[in-house]
Amino acid sequence: MNGNGGTVFLQHVQKVYRMGRIHVVALKEISISFTSGSFWAIMGPSGSGKSTLLNLIGCLDRPTAGRYLLDGYDVAALDDDALSDIRLRRIGFVFQGFNLIPELTVHENIELPMYYGGMNAAASERRVHDLAERVGLADRLAHRPSELSGGQQQRVAIARALANEPSLILADEPTGNLDSVSGGQIMRILEELNGQGKTVIMVTHDPGVASHARMRLHMRDGAVEAVEEAV
Repeated sequence: MNGNGGTVFLQHVQKVYRMGRIHVVALKEISISFTSGSFWAIMGPSGSGKSTLLNLIGCLDRPTAGRYLLDGYDVAALDDDALSDIRLRRIGFVFQGFNLIPELTVHENIELPMYYGGMNAAASERRVHDLAERVGLADRLAHRPSELSGGQQQRVAIARALANEPSLILADEPTGNLDSVSGGQIMRILEELNGQGKTVIMVTHDPGVASHARMRLHMRDGAVEAVEEAV
């Protein structure tokens, strides 16, 4: 199902980290396209470049060489302020460690991106409640992260990721800290979001989690080893 945006195009992308006189090549000549509304799992052993690739797609890092187009925009050419705006409005992030702010309530954690995006108070209030309902946490809005289970915290993180209606969802080991039941709930939410037209790209080492994706990108030593479509 195609959504309105969320198209990722990488052409000859490289990432090299320089540590003194030592150059570490993290990504080698990556050329791949993630179409709007697709669901991808990025797999590979530790050190294969999975998270580096996800960080580049998420505009958390810049390529050393090559082109990266997000919905047709050459993001490598943008300044830091423009990249921040893209992260805020076009991309939703879901991390293994949840990355919630412990001092804030569930309500405040979900609302934070809307505040930075300039949404008015009445609209953000409605949206917080809508998102909390969507992830099954409408009765937990006054709680803080420490009062929630891991699965509940990850659902808060997903609601926060959806705050500004991004077309692209990036998930880095989204079930890595969860038991199998909670992990299954998270994957069902990601599948629902993909069914609504959002592009979902996740890093995982778990073949069971990867089986939820329609496309799989296998990496090794910073390069694309194989691309396969689920049957």
